[in-house]
Amino acid sequence: MTEIALASTPQATAFAELLESAATPHELAVYRGVLTPRELDAPGAESAALATAAAGHDLGWLRRIAVRGEDRFRWLSGMVTNMVNDLASNTGAWNLVLNAQGRIQGDLTVWREDDRLELVIAADQYDRLLSHLEHFIIMDDVELVPLDGEQALGLTGPLANEVLARVGLPVLAEPMTGTRVEWNGIDLRIAREYGAAAAHYVLWAPVPQLGKLWKYLRTAGATAAGCASLEAFRIAEGIPGYSVDIVERDLPQETAQMRALHFNKGCYLGQEIVERIRSRGNVHRHLRQLELAGPVPAAGTELVLEDGTAAGAISSAAELQLPSGARAFALAMIRAEAEARTGTFTYTGKAGADTSGTARILAAPPSFS
Repeated sequence: MTEIALASTPQATAFAELLESAATPHELAVYRGVLTPRELDAPGAESAALATAAAGHDLGWLRRIAVRGEDRFRWLSGMVTNMVNDLASNTGAWNLVLNAQGRIQGDLTVWREDDRLELVIAADQYDRLLSHLEHFIIMDDVELVPLDGEQALGLTGPLANEVLARVGLPVLAEPMTGTRVEWNGIDLRIAREYGAAAAHYVLWAPVPQLGKLWKYLRTAGATAAGCASLEAFRIAEGIPGYSVDIVERDLPQETAQMRALHFNKGCYLGQEIVERIRSRGNVHRHLRQLELAGPVPAAGTELVLEDGTAAGAISSAAELQLPSGARAFALAMIRAEAEARTGTFTYTGKAGADTSGTARILAAPPSFS
């Protein structure tokens, strides 16, 4: 599991504090800038639920910021890579945040509800991205206001809709849509995020009500999952993490995450570089999802071609325990010339040449059914 350290001391999420009184203590791990339970069930049960059923889990590392002021739409559109002005109410868009040189400073999600705009940022990026954005509020009528008092639980898996229906919560048909609902005395904001192989729901609730919401989800059939399984499933879905698979030196098209880019939205910081790459039609490397045959390698492990030529490096890798057997996946930055020659590479495991394996590029997210 990837652990990301912060300059400040990570704090336990409200969900982690809720479980302090549990009969069985839960080990906490640093994940996305907070302390959260590493495991809540057997690893195989957690992975199986995420991939083939439904799992409830902590999302206490997410932070919400309201974007206010008369210039909020124009200003925010100029700061992010995806659509803002033409977002429909109760929809969202994943964005990259760039500097003037087109290098990726982080990622966030923009949500629109009527004329209100919100940002959702992970805790490990929160201070840095907030500082970056505030630096560009110059003569604009814009204010970034942290929204406290609520934290999020997640519900992930192909059967997530069935769990929501059992507890009387609305089901969202499309990713990147949201709604608000008054439910059992709780004011909930429900968002369905992007998922490559499963539905991903984010349920925002007042902190004092998290325990009640968690109890209902568990009673309706959601398996409890910790951050170790969530990280493995992220890699299995091929969804990159900032500071892990995407870093500050990267250019947007190198990440192959075209869902974060909108080419007809108007000017924004770093757009000139993005458009220049688009007009020339290529970059020299791409982030790719791999399925592995062999041991799970460490981050930074080199991938090579049959002739020993360097092809790229693995940024994250994990094994996913499934009912049909264990499968291993990775994300890696691959050189374009190596990718053009073949879609299969070799690597050496942590213990040396006797633990080597092969890696093949996946053309589409894997199926777990």
